[in-house]
Amino acid sequence: MSLLKMTVGELLEEKARKHPKQEAFIYPEHNMRKTYEEFNTLADEAAKGFMALGMEKGEHVAIWSDNKPEWLITQFATGKMGAVLVTVNTNYQAKELEYLLKQSDATTLILAEEFKGASYLDILYEVCPQLETSPKGELFAPNLPKLKNIVVLSEDNYENLYNWNEIVEMGNRVSDEALHQRKKSLHYQDVINMQYTSGTTGFPKGVMLSHYNIVNNGKQVAECMELSEKDRLCIPVPFFHCFGCVLGTLAAVSKGTTMVILEQFDAKKVLDAVEEEACTALHGVPTMFIAELNHPDFTQYEFTHLRTGIMAGSTCPMEVMKHVMNQMGASEITIAYGQTESSPVITQTRTDDPIELKVSSVGKAHPNVEVKIIDPSTGDRCEAGVPGELCTRGYLVMEGYYKNQEATYTAIDDEGWLHTGDIAVMDEQGYVEITGRIKDMVIRGGENIYPREVEEFLYQHPDILDVQVVGVPDERYGEELMAFIILKESASPTVEDVKAFCEGKISRHKIPKYMEFIEEYPMTASGKIQKFKLRQEAESIINADIL
Repeated sequence: MSLLKMTVGELLEEKARKHPKQEAFIYPEHNMRKTYEEFNTLADEAAKGFMALGMEKGEHVAIWSDNKPEWLITQFATGKMGAVLVTVNTNYQAKELEYLLKQSDATTLILAEEFKGASYLDILYEVCPQLETSPKGELFAPNLPKLKNIVVLSEDNYENLYNWNEIVEMGNRVSDEALHQRKKSLHYQDVINMQYTSGTTGFPKGVMLSHYNIVNNGKQVAECMELSEKDRLCIPVPFFHCFGCVLGTLAAVSKGTTMVILEQFDAKKVLDAVEEEACTALHGVPTMFIAELNHPDFTQYEFTHLRTGIMAGSTCPMEVMKHVMNQMGASEITIAYGQTESSPVITQTRTDDPIELKVSSVGKAHPNVEVKIIDPSTGDRCEAGVPGELCTRGYLVMEGYYKNQEATYTAIDDEGWLHTGDIAVMDEQGYVEITGRIKDMVIRGGENIYPREVEEFLYQHPDILDVQVVGVPDERYGEELMAFIILKESASPTVEDVKAFCEGKISRHKIPKYMEFIEEYPMTASGKIQKFKLRQEAESIINADIL
């Protein structure tokens, strides 16, 4: 399969020519609908506005917002005029924001006024109080020497900050020819997107992705779902993460698909959008699908048109997958696996894969992508069925970590293989099963235990809604298992009941020694469960019991 040699901007322009009157995006909450022709015009206007602001090709522009229309427009506007879009986690607080803006050398920050009750402007003023007295476009903060421009996604006028409308109006000073010349200066292998890894170990690293990386990954993701201009994809996952801005927006645009977008995830709003907009595809992390399936009004909704989508972002429980396929009608839903450093998808199930493969694997490698499983200690290839570290090579591998050559060399070896740090097993047909992170593997008395296997078993308990298993230190065996369990509504089994359920069905050493019933898991803004926090919590619970 041939790879596209085009920029993010060229991708949108191609679809605007092919499907000008096709709906490009819909925001049900705002009753906003734009065709591909209109979407392309909005992106051109914003691109010229950014140029009027003085943005040069290769400059870094950070965006800190939920899935607002301006976020979507900015993604494609920067793709047209060559600024590198730096995505900011919506949950960031002052120290995290300051670190990202400084490390990324961002010259411009585009931000929402607030998110879930937290004032982004107050946080920004805390990071750089000089903003109070700096003229527009002339910010000077000693801790952020590169940052000059602040753009607020608001219709309100601010004395020291630009608002979005001002930027668009400034674009009138830039000619169409000037934008055309800027577009001509871009190359498909230029870095255009920078995303910061979650930083569960050490400081977050800026993953540099090119047009080539993300345009092709989006296209191949779409082809695994068999998307076309006839499809309508509901996107409730955050844009700041690859799930939203590659598997979502770029995948849709690559096929002229209509995007039905929610600014923030809300189970009822997702169900409303899927029904009212006749969505044929739906994205989500497992926790989102669990919330939708368990919504009190779930049975009142019709999923007549729903066909496909992606469940990804963290381990996809078999039982949840089966419910999505059977109760929501998404019989062609796919599982995707990857990481930001691989643009992000490495493997994906196909729409016609049998249910057994969809619930037991993360699919096989995309076209033009190599995958191998190696012994982490020797680097030798593992035979089919033998667990080891998953490595990948091809167009999808990042350009590197920004200003961090040492980490880049650690992640990508001399032969161009990206080492994922994930433990996987590949069968003879190339289908991959992820069994955990190398650092998540639990070694109990010399036995390797993969938490994923134990979680999948516990999901079968009729009273368990969700479960996460982690390893905790143990004097006798080195490590033991602890299960954090979320129960279904009105269910009330005891720890003894759950352990009795396990007896005789899984090996004794795989039955968690400790179990804790909780209401919710610590999550990232993109919906990933933070297992490192669960491990910390587990250790504190056990230590308290010992004391």
